[in-house]
Amino acid sequence: MNKLQNSKTIFENALKGKYAVGAFNFVNMEMLKSILHAAEEEKSPVIIQCSTGAIKYAGIKTLVAMVKAEIENLSIPVMLNLDHGKTFEDCKNAVDSGFSNVMIDASHLPMHENIALTKKVVEYAHARNVTVEAELGQLAGVEEEVSCDTHAYTNPMQAKGFVDATNVDSLAIAIGTSHGTNKFKGEARLRFDILEEIEKLLPNYPLVLHGASSVPQDIVATAVKYGAKLEGVNGVPENILAKACAKNICKINVDSDLKLSYTAGLRQHFAEHPEEVDIRNYNKTAMGKVKETIKNKLKKVFNSSNMA
Repeated sequence: MNKLQNSKTIFENALKGKYAVGAFNFVNMEMLKSILHAAEEEKSPVIIQCSTGAIKYAGIKTLVAMVKAEIENLSIPVMLNLDHGKTFEDCKNAVDSGFSNVMIDASHLPMHENIALTKKVVEYAHARNVTVEAELGQLAGVEEEVSCDTHAYTNPMQAKGFVDATNVDSLAIAIGTSHGTNKFKGEARLRFDILEEIEKLLPNYPLVLHGASSVPQDIVATAVKYGAKLEGVNGVPENILAKACAKNICKINVDSDLKLSYTAGLRQHFAEHPEEVDIRNYNKTAMGKVKETIKNKLKKVFNSSNMA
């Protein structure tokens, strides 16, 4: 029987293999099945994650039970992560409920408070064989319950001191990505100079990119064709993400792309089948779009296919 894994071996293998593991958000059974089936077919390790907003929507016991049932017969490594826990209680609840990794996001706090809260979460989680991700620097944009008006790049020296002080297992850094579907004004670019400086100070250490959806324009075009209003949406170009995956970026978060894909599938199905009332049929169409999006990323962007 397959069991959830924490980040230790998953990220060690990613660093050695020069690939990244996709971290995909889910809120329901359909999205969960789409993610896991795509990863299993590609023989790729995968991270499934849910936010505090998803937990409020579906209930933490329901989410964990679905995950454990769905991974039982899979052959791939799977990690269940809490995305953007804001408090110690958020993280403790996830650890106690069966998550194998938690993210404590105290990046909005002064440095000494971020260190103190992260260290507290690390001590609690490590005692229960759960790994921890933290964040340094801030990403602009809005996604679920995460909102920030300004962007602050991660300071490499602070990143080194933060990891040493907290013993955190992975670190989300800010090098130019942002939350939501409107990521760039003008040319898209990431600060690879900052990434490379962090890598020098923290060699062979797992780094994470949040706000890294690509917002594929073919998916956007399908959604718009069938009635969606998505003016000016843009994401991180896949060639830029692929370059980051070849470095120490071990985990890349994807949420907006899945929402767009699911929405495009639903809109297309309803437009082509206006008589449809069977929930299973239109959900299958939407799930197919999500699987297609995920498999493309695993193969062509994250380079994690056949790494399980």
